[in-house]
Amino acid sequence: MPHPRHRLDDAFQTPVRFSLMAALDTRAELDFRTLRDLIETDDPALSKAISYLENLRYVKVTKGYAGNRPRTWVVATSRGIDAFRRHFAALQEIARGRSEPVD
Repeated sequence: MPHPRHRLDDAFQTPVRFSLMAALDTRAELDFRTLRDLIETDDPALSKAISYLENLRYVKVTKGYAGNRPRTWVVATSRGIDAFRRHFAALQEIARGRSEPVD
């Protein structure tokens, strides 16, 4: 069986993109500011990460208003959640020194 590193998804190689998907893994829709504060990053880095993952259809972005203030909401897609969970499982296998999938 191939080493689990071959199942890693390059989309999650940056800490911000990995943290973003981890925050959204519960399928909860979160607004931009909440995400920014939760993963402790700045606006430009988060915006770049969201755009990257949106282009892969790993997240869906909705823009609207909360009262008079513009808001951006982000939710992970099924495709994104599946990709992230496969990536995370591969990391766990690597960390355990295993080359076979964990249960």
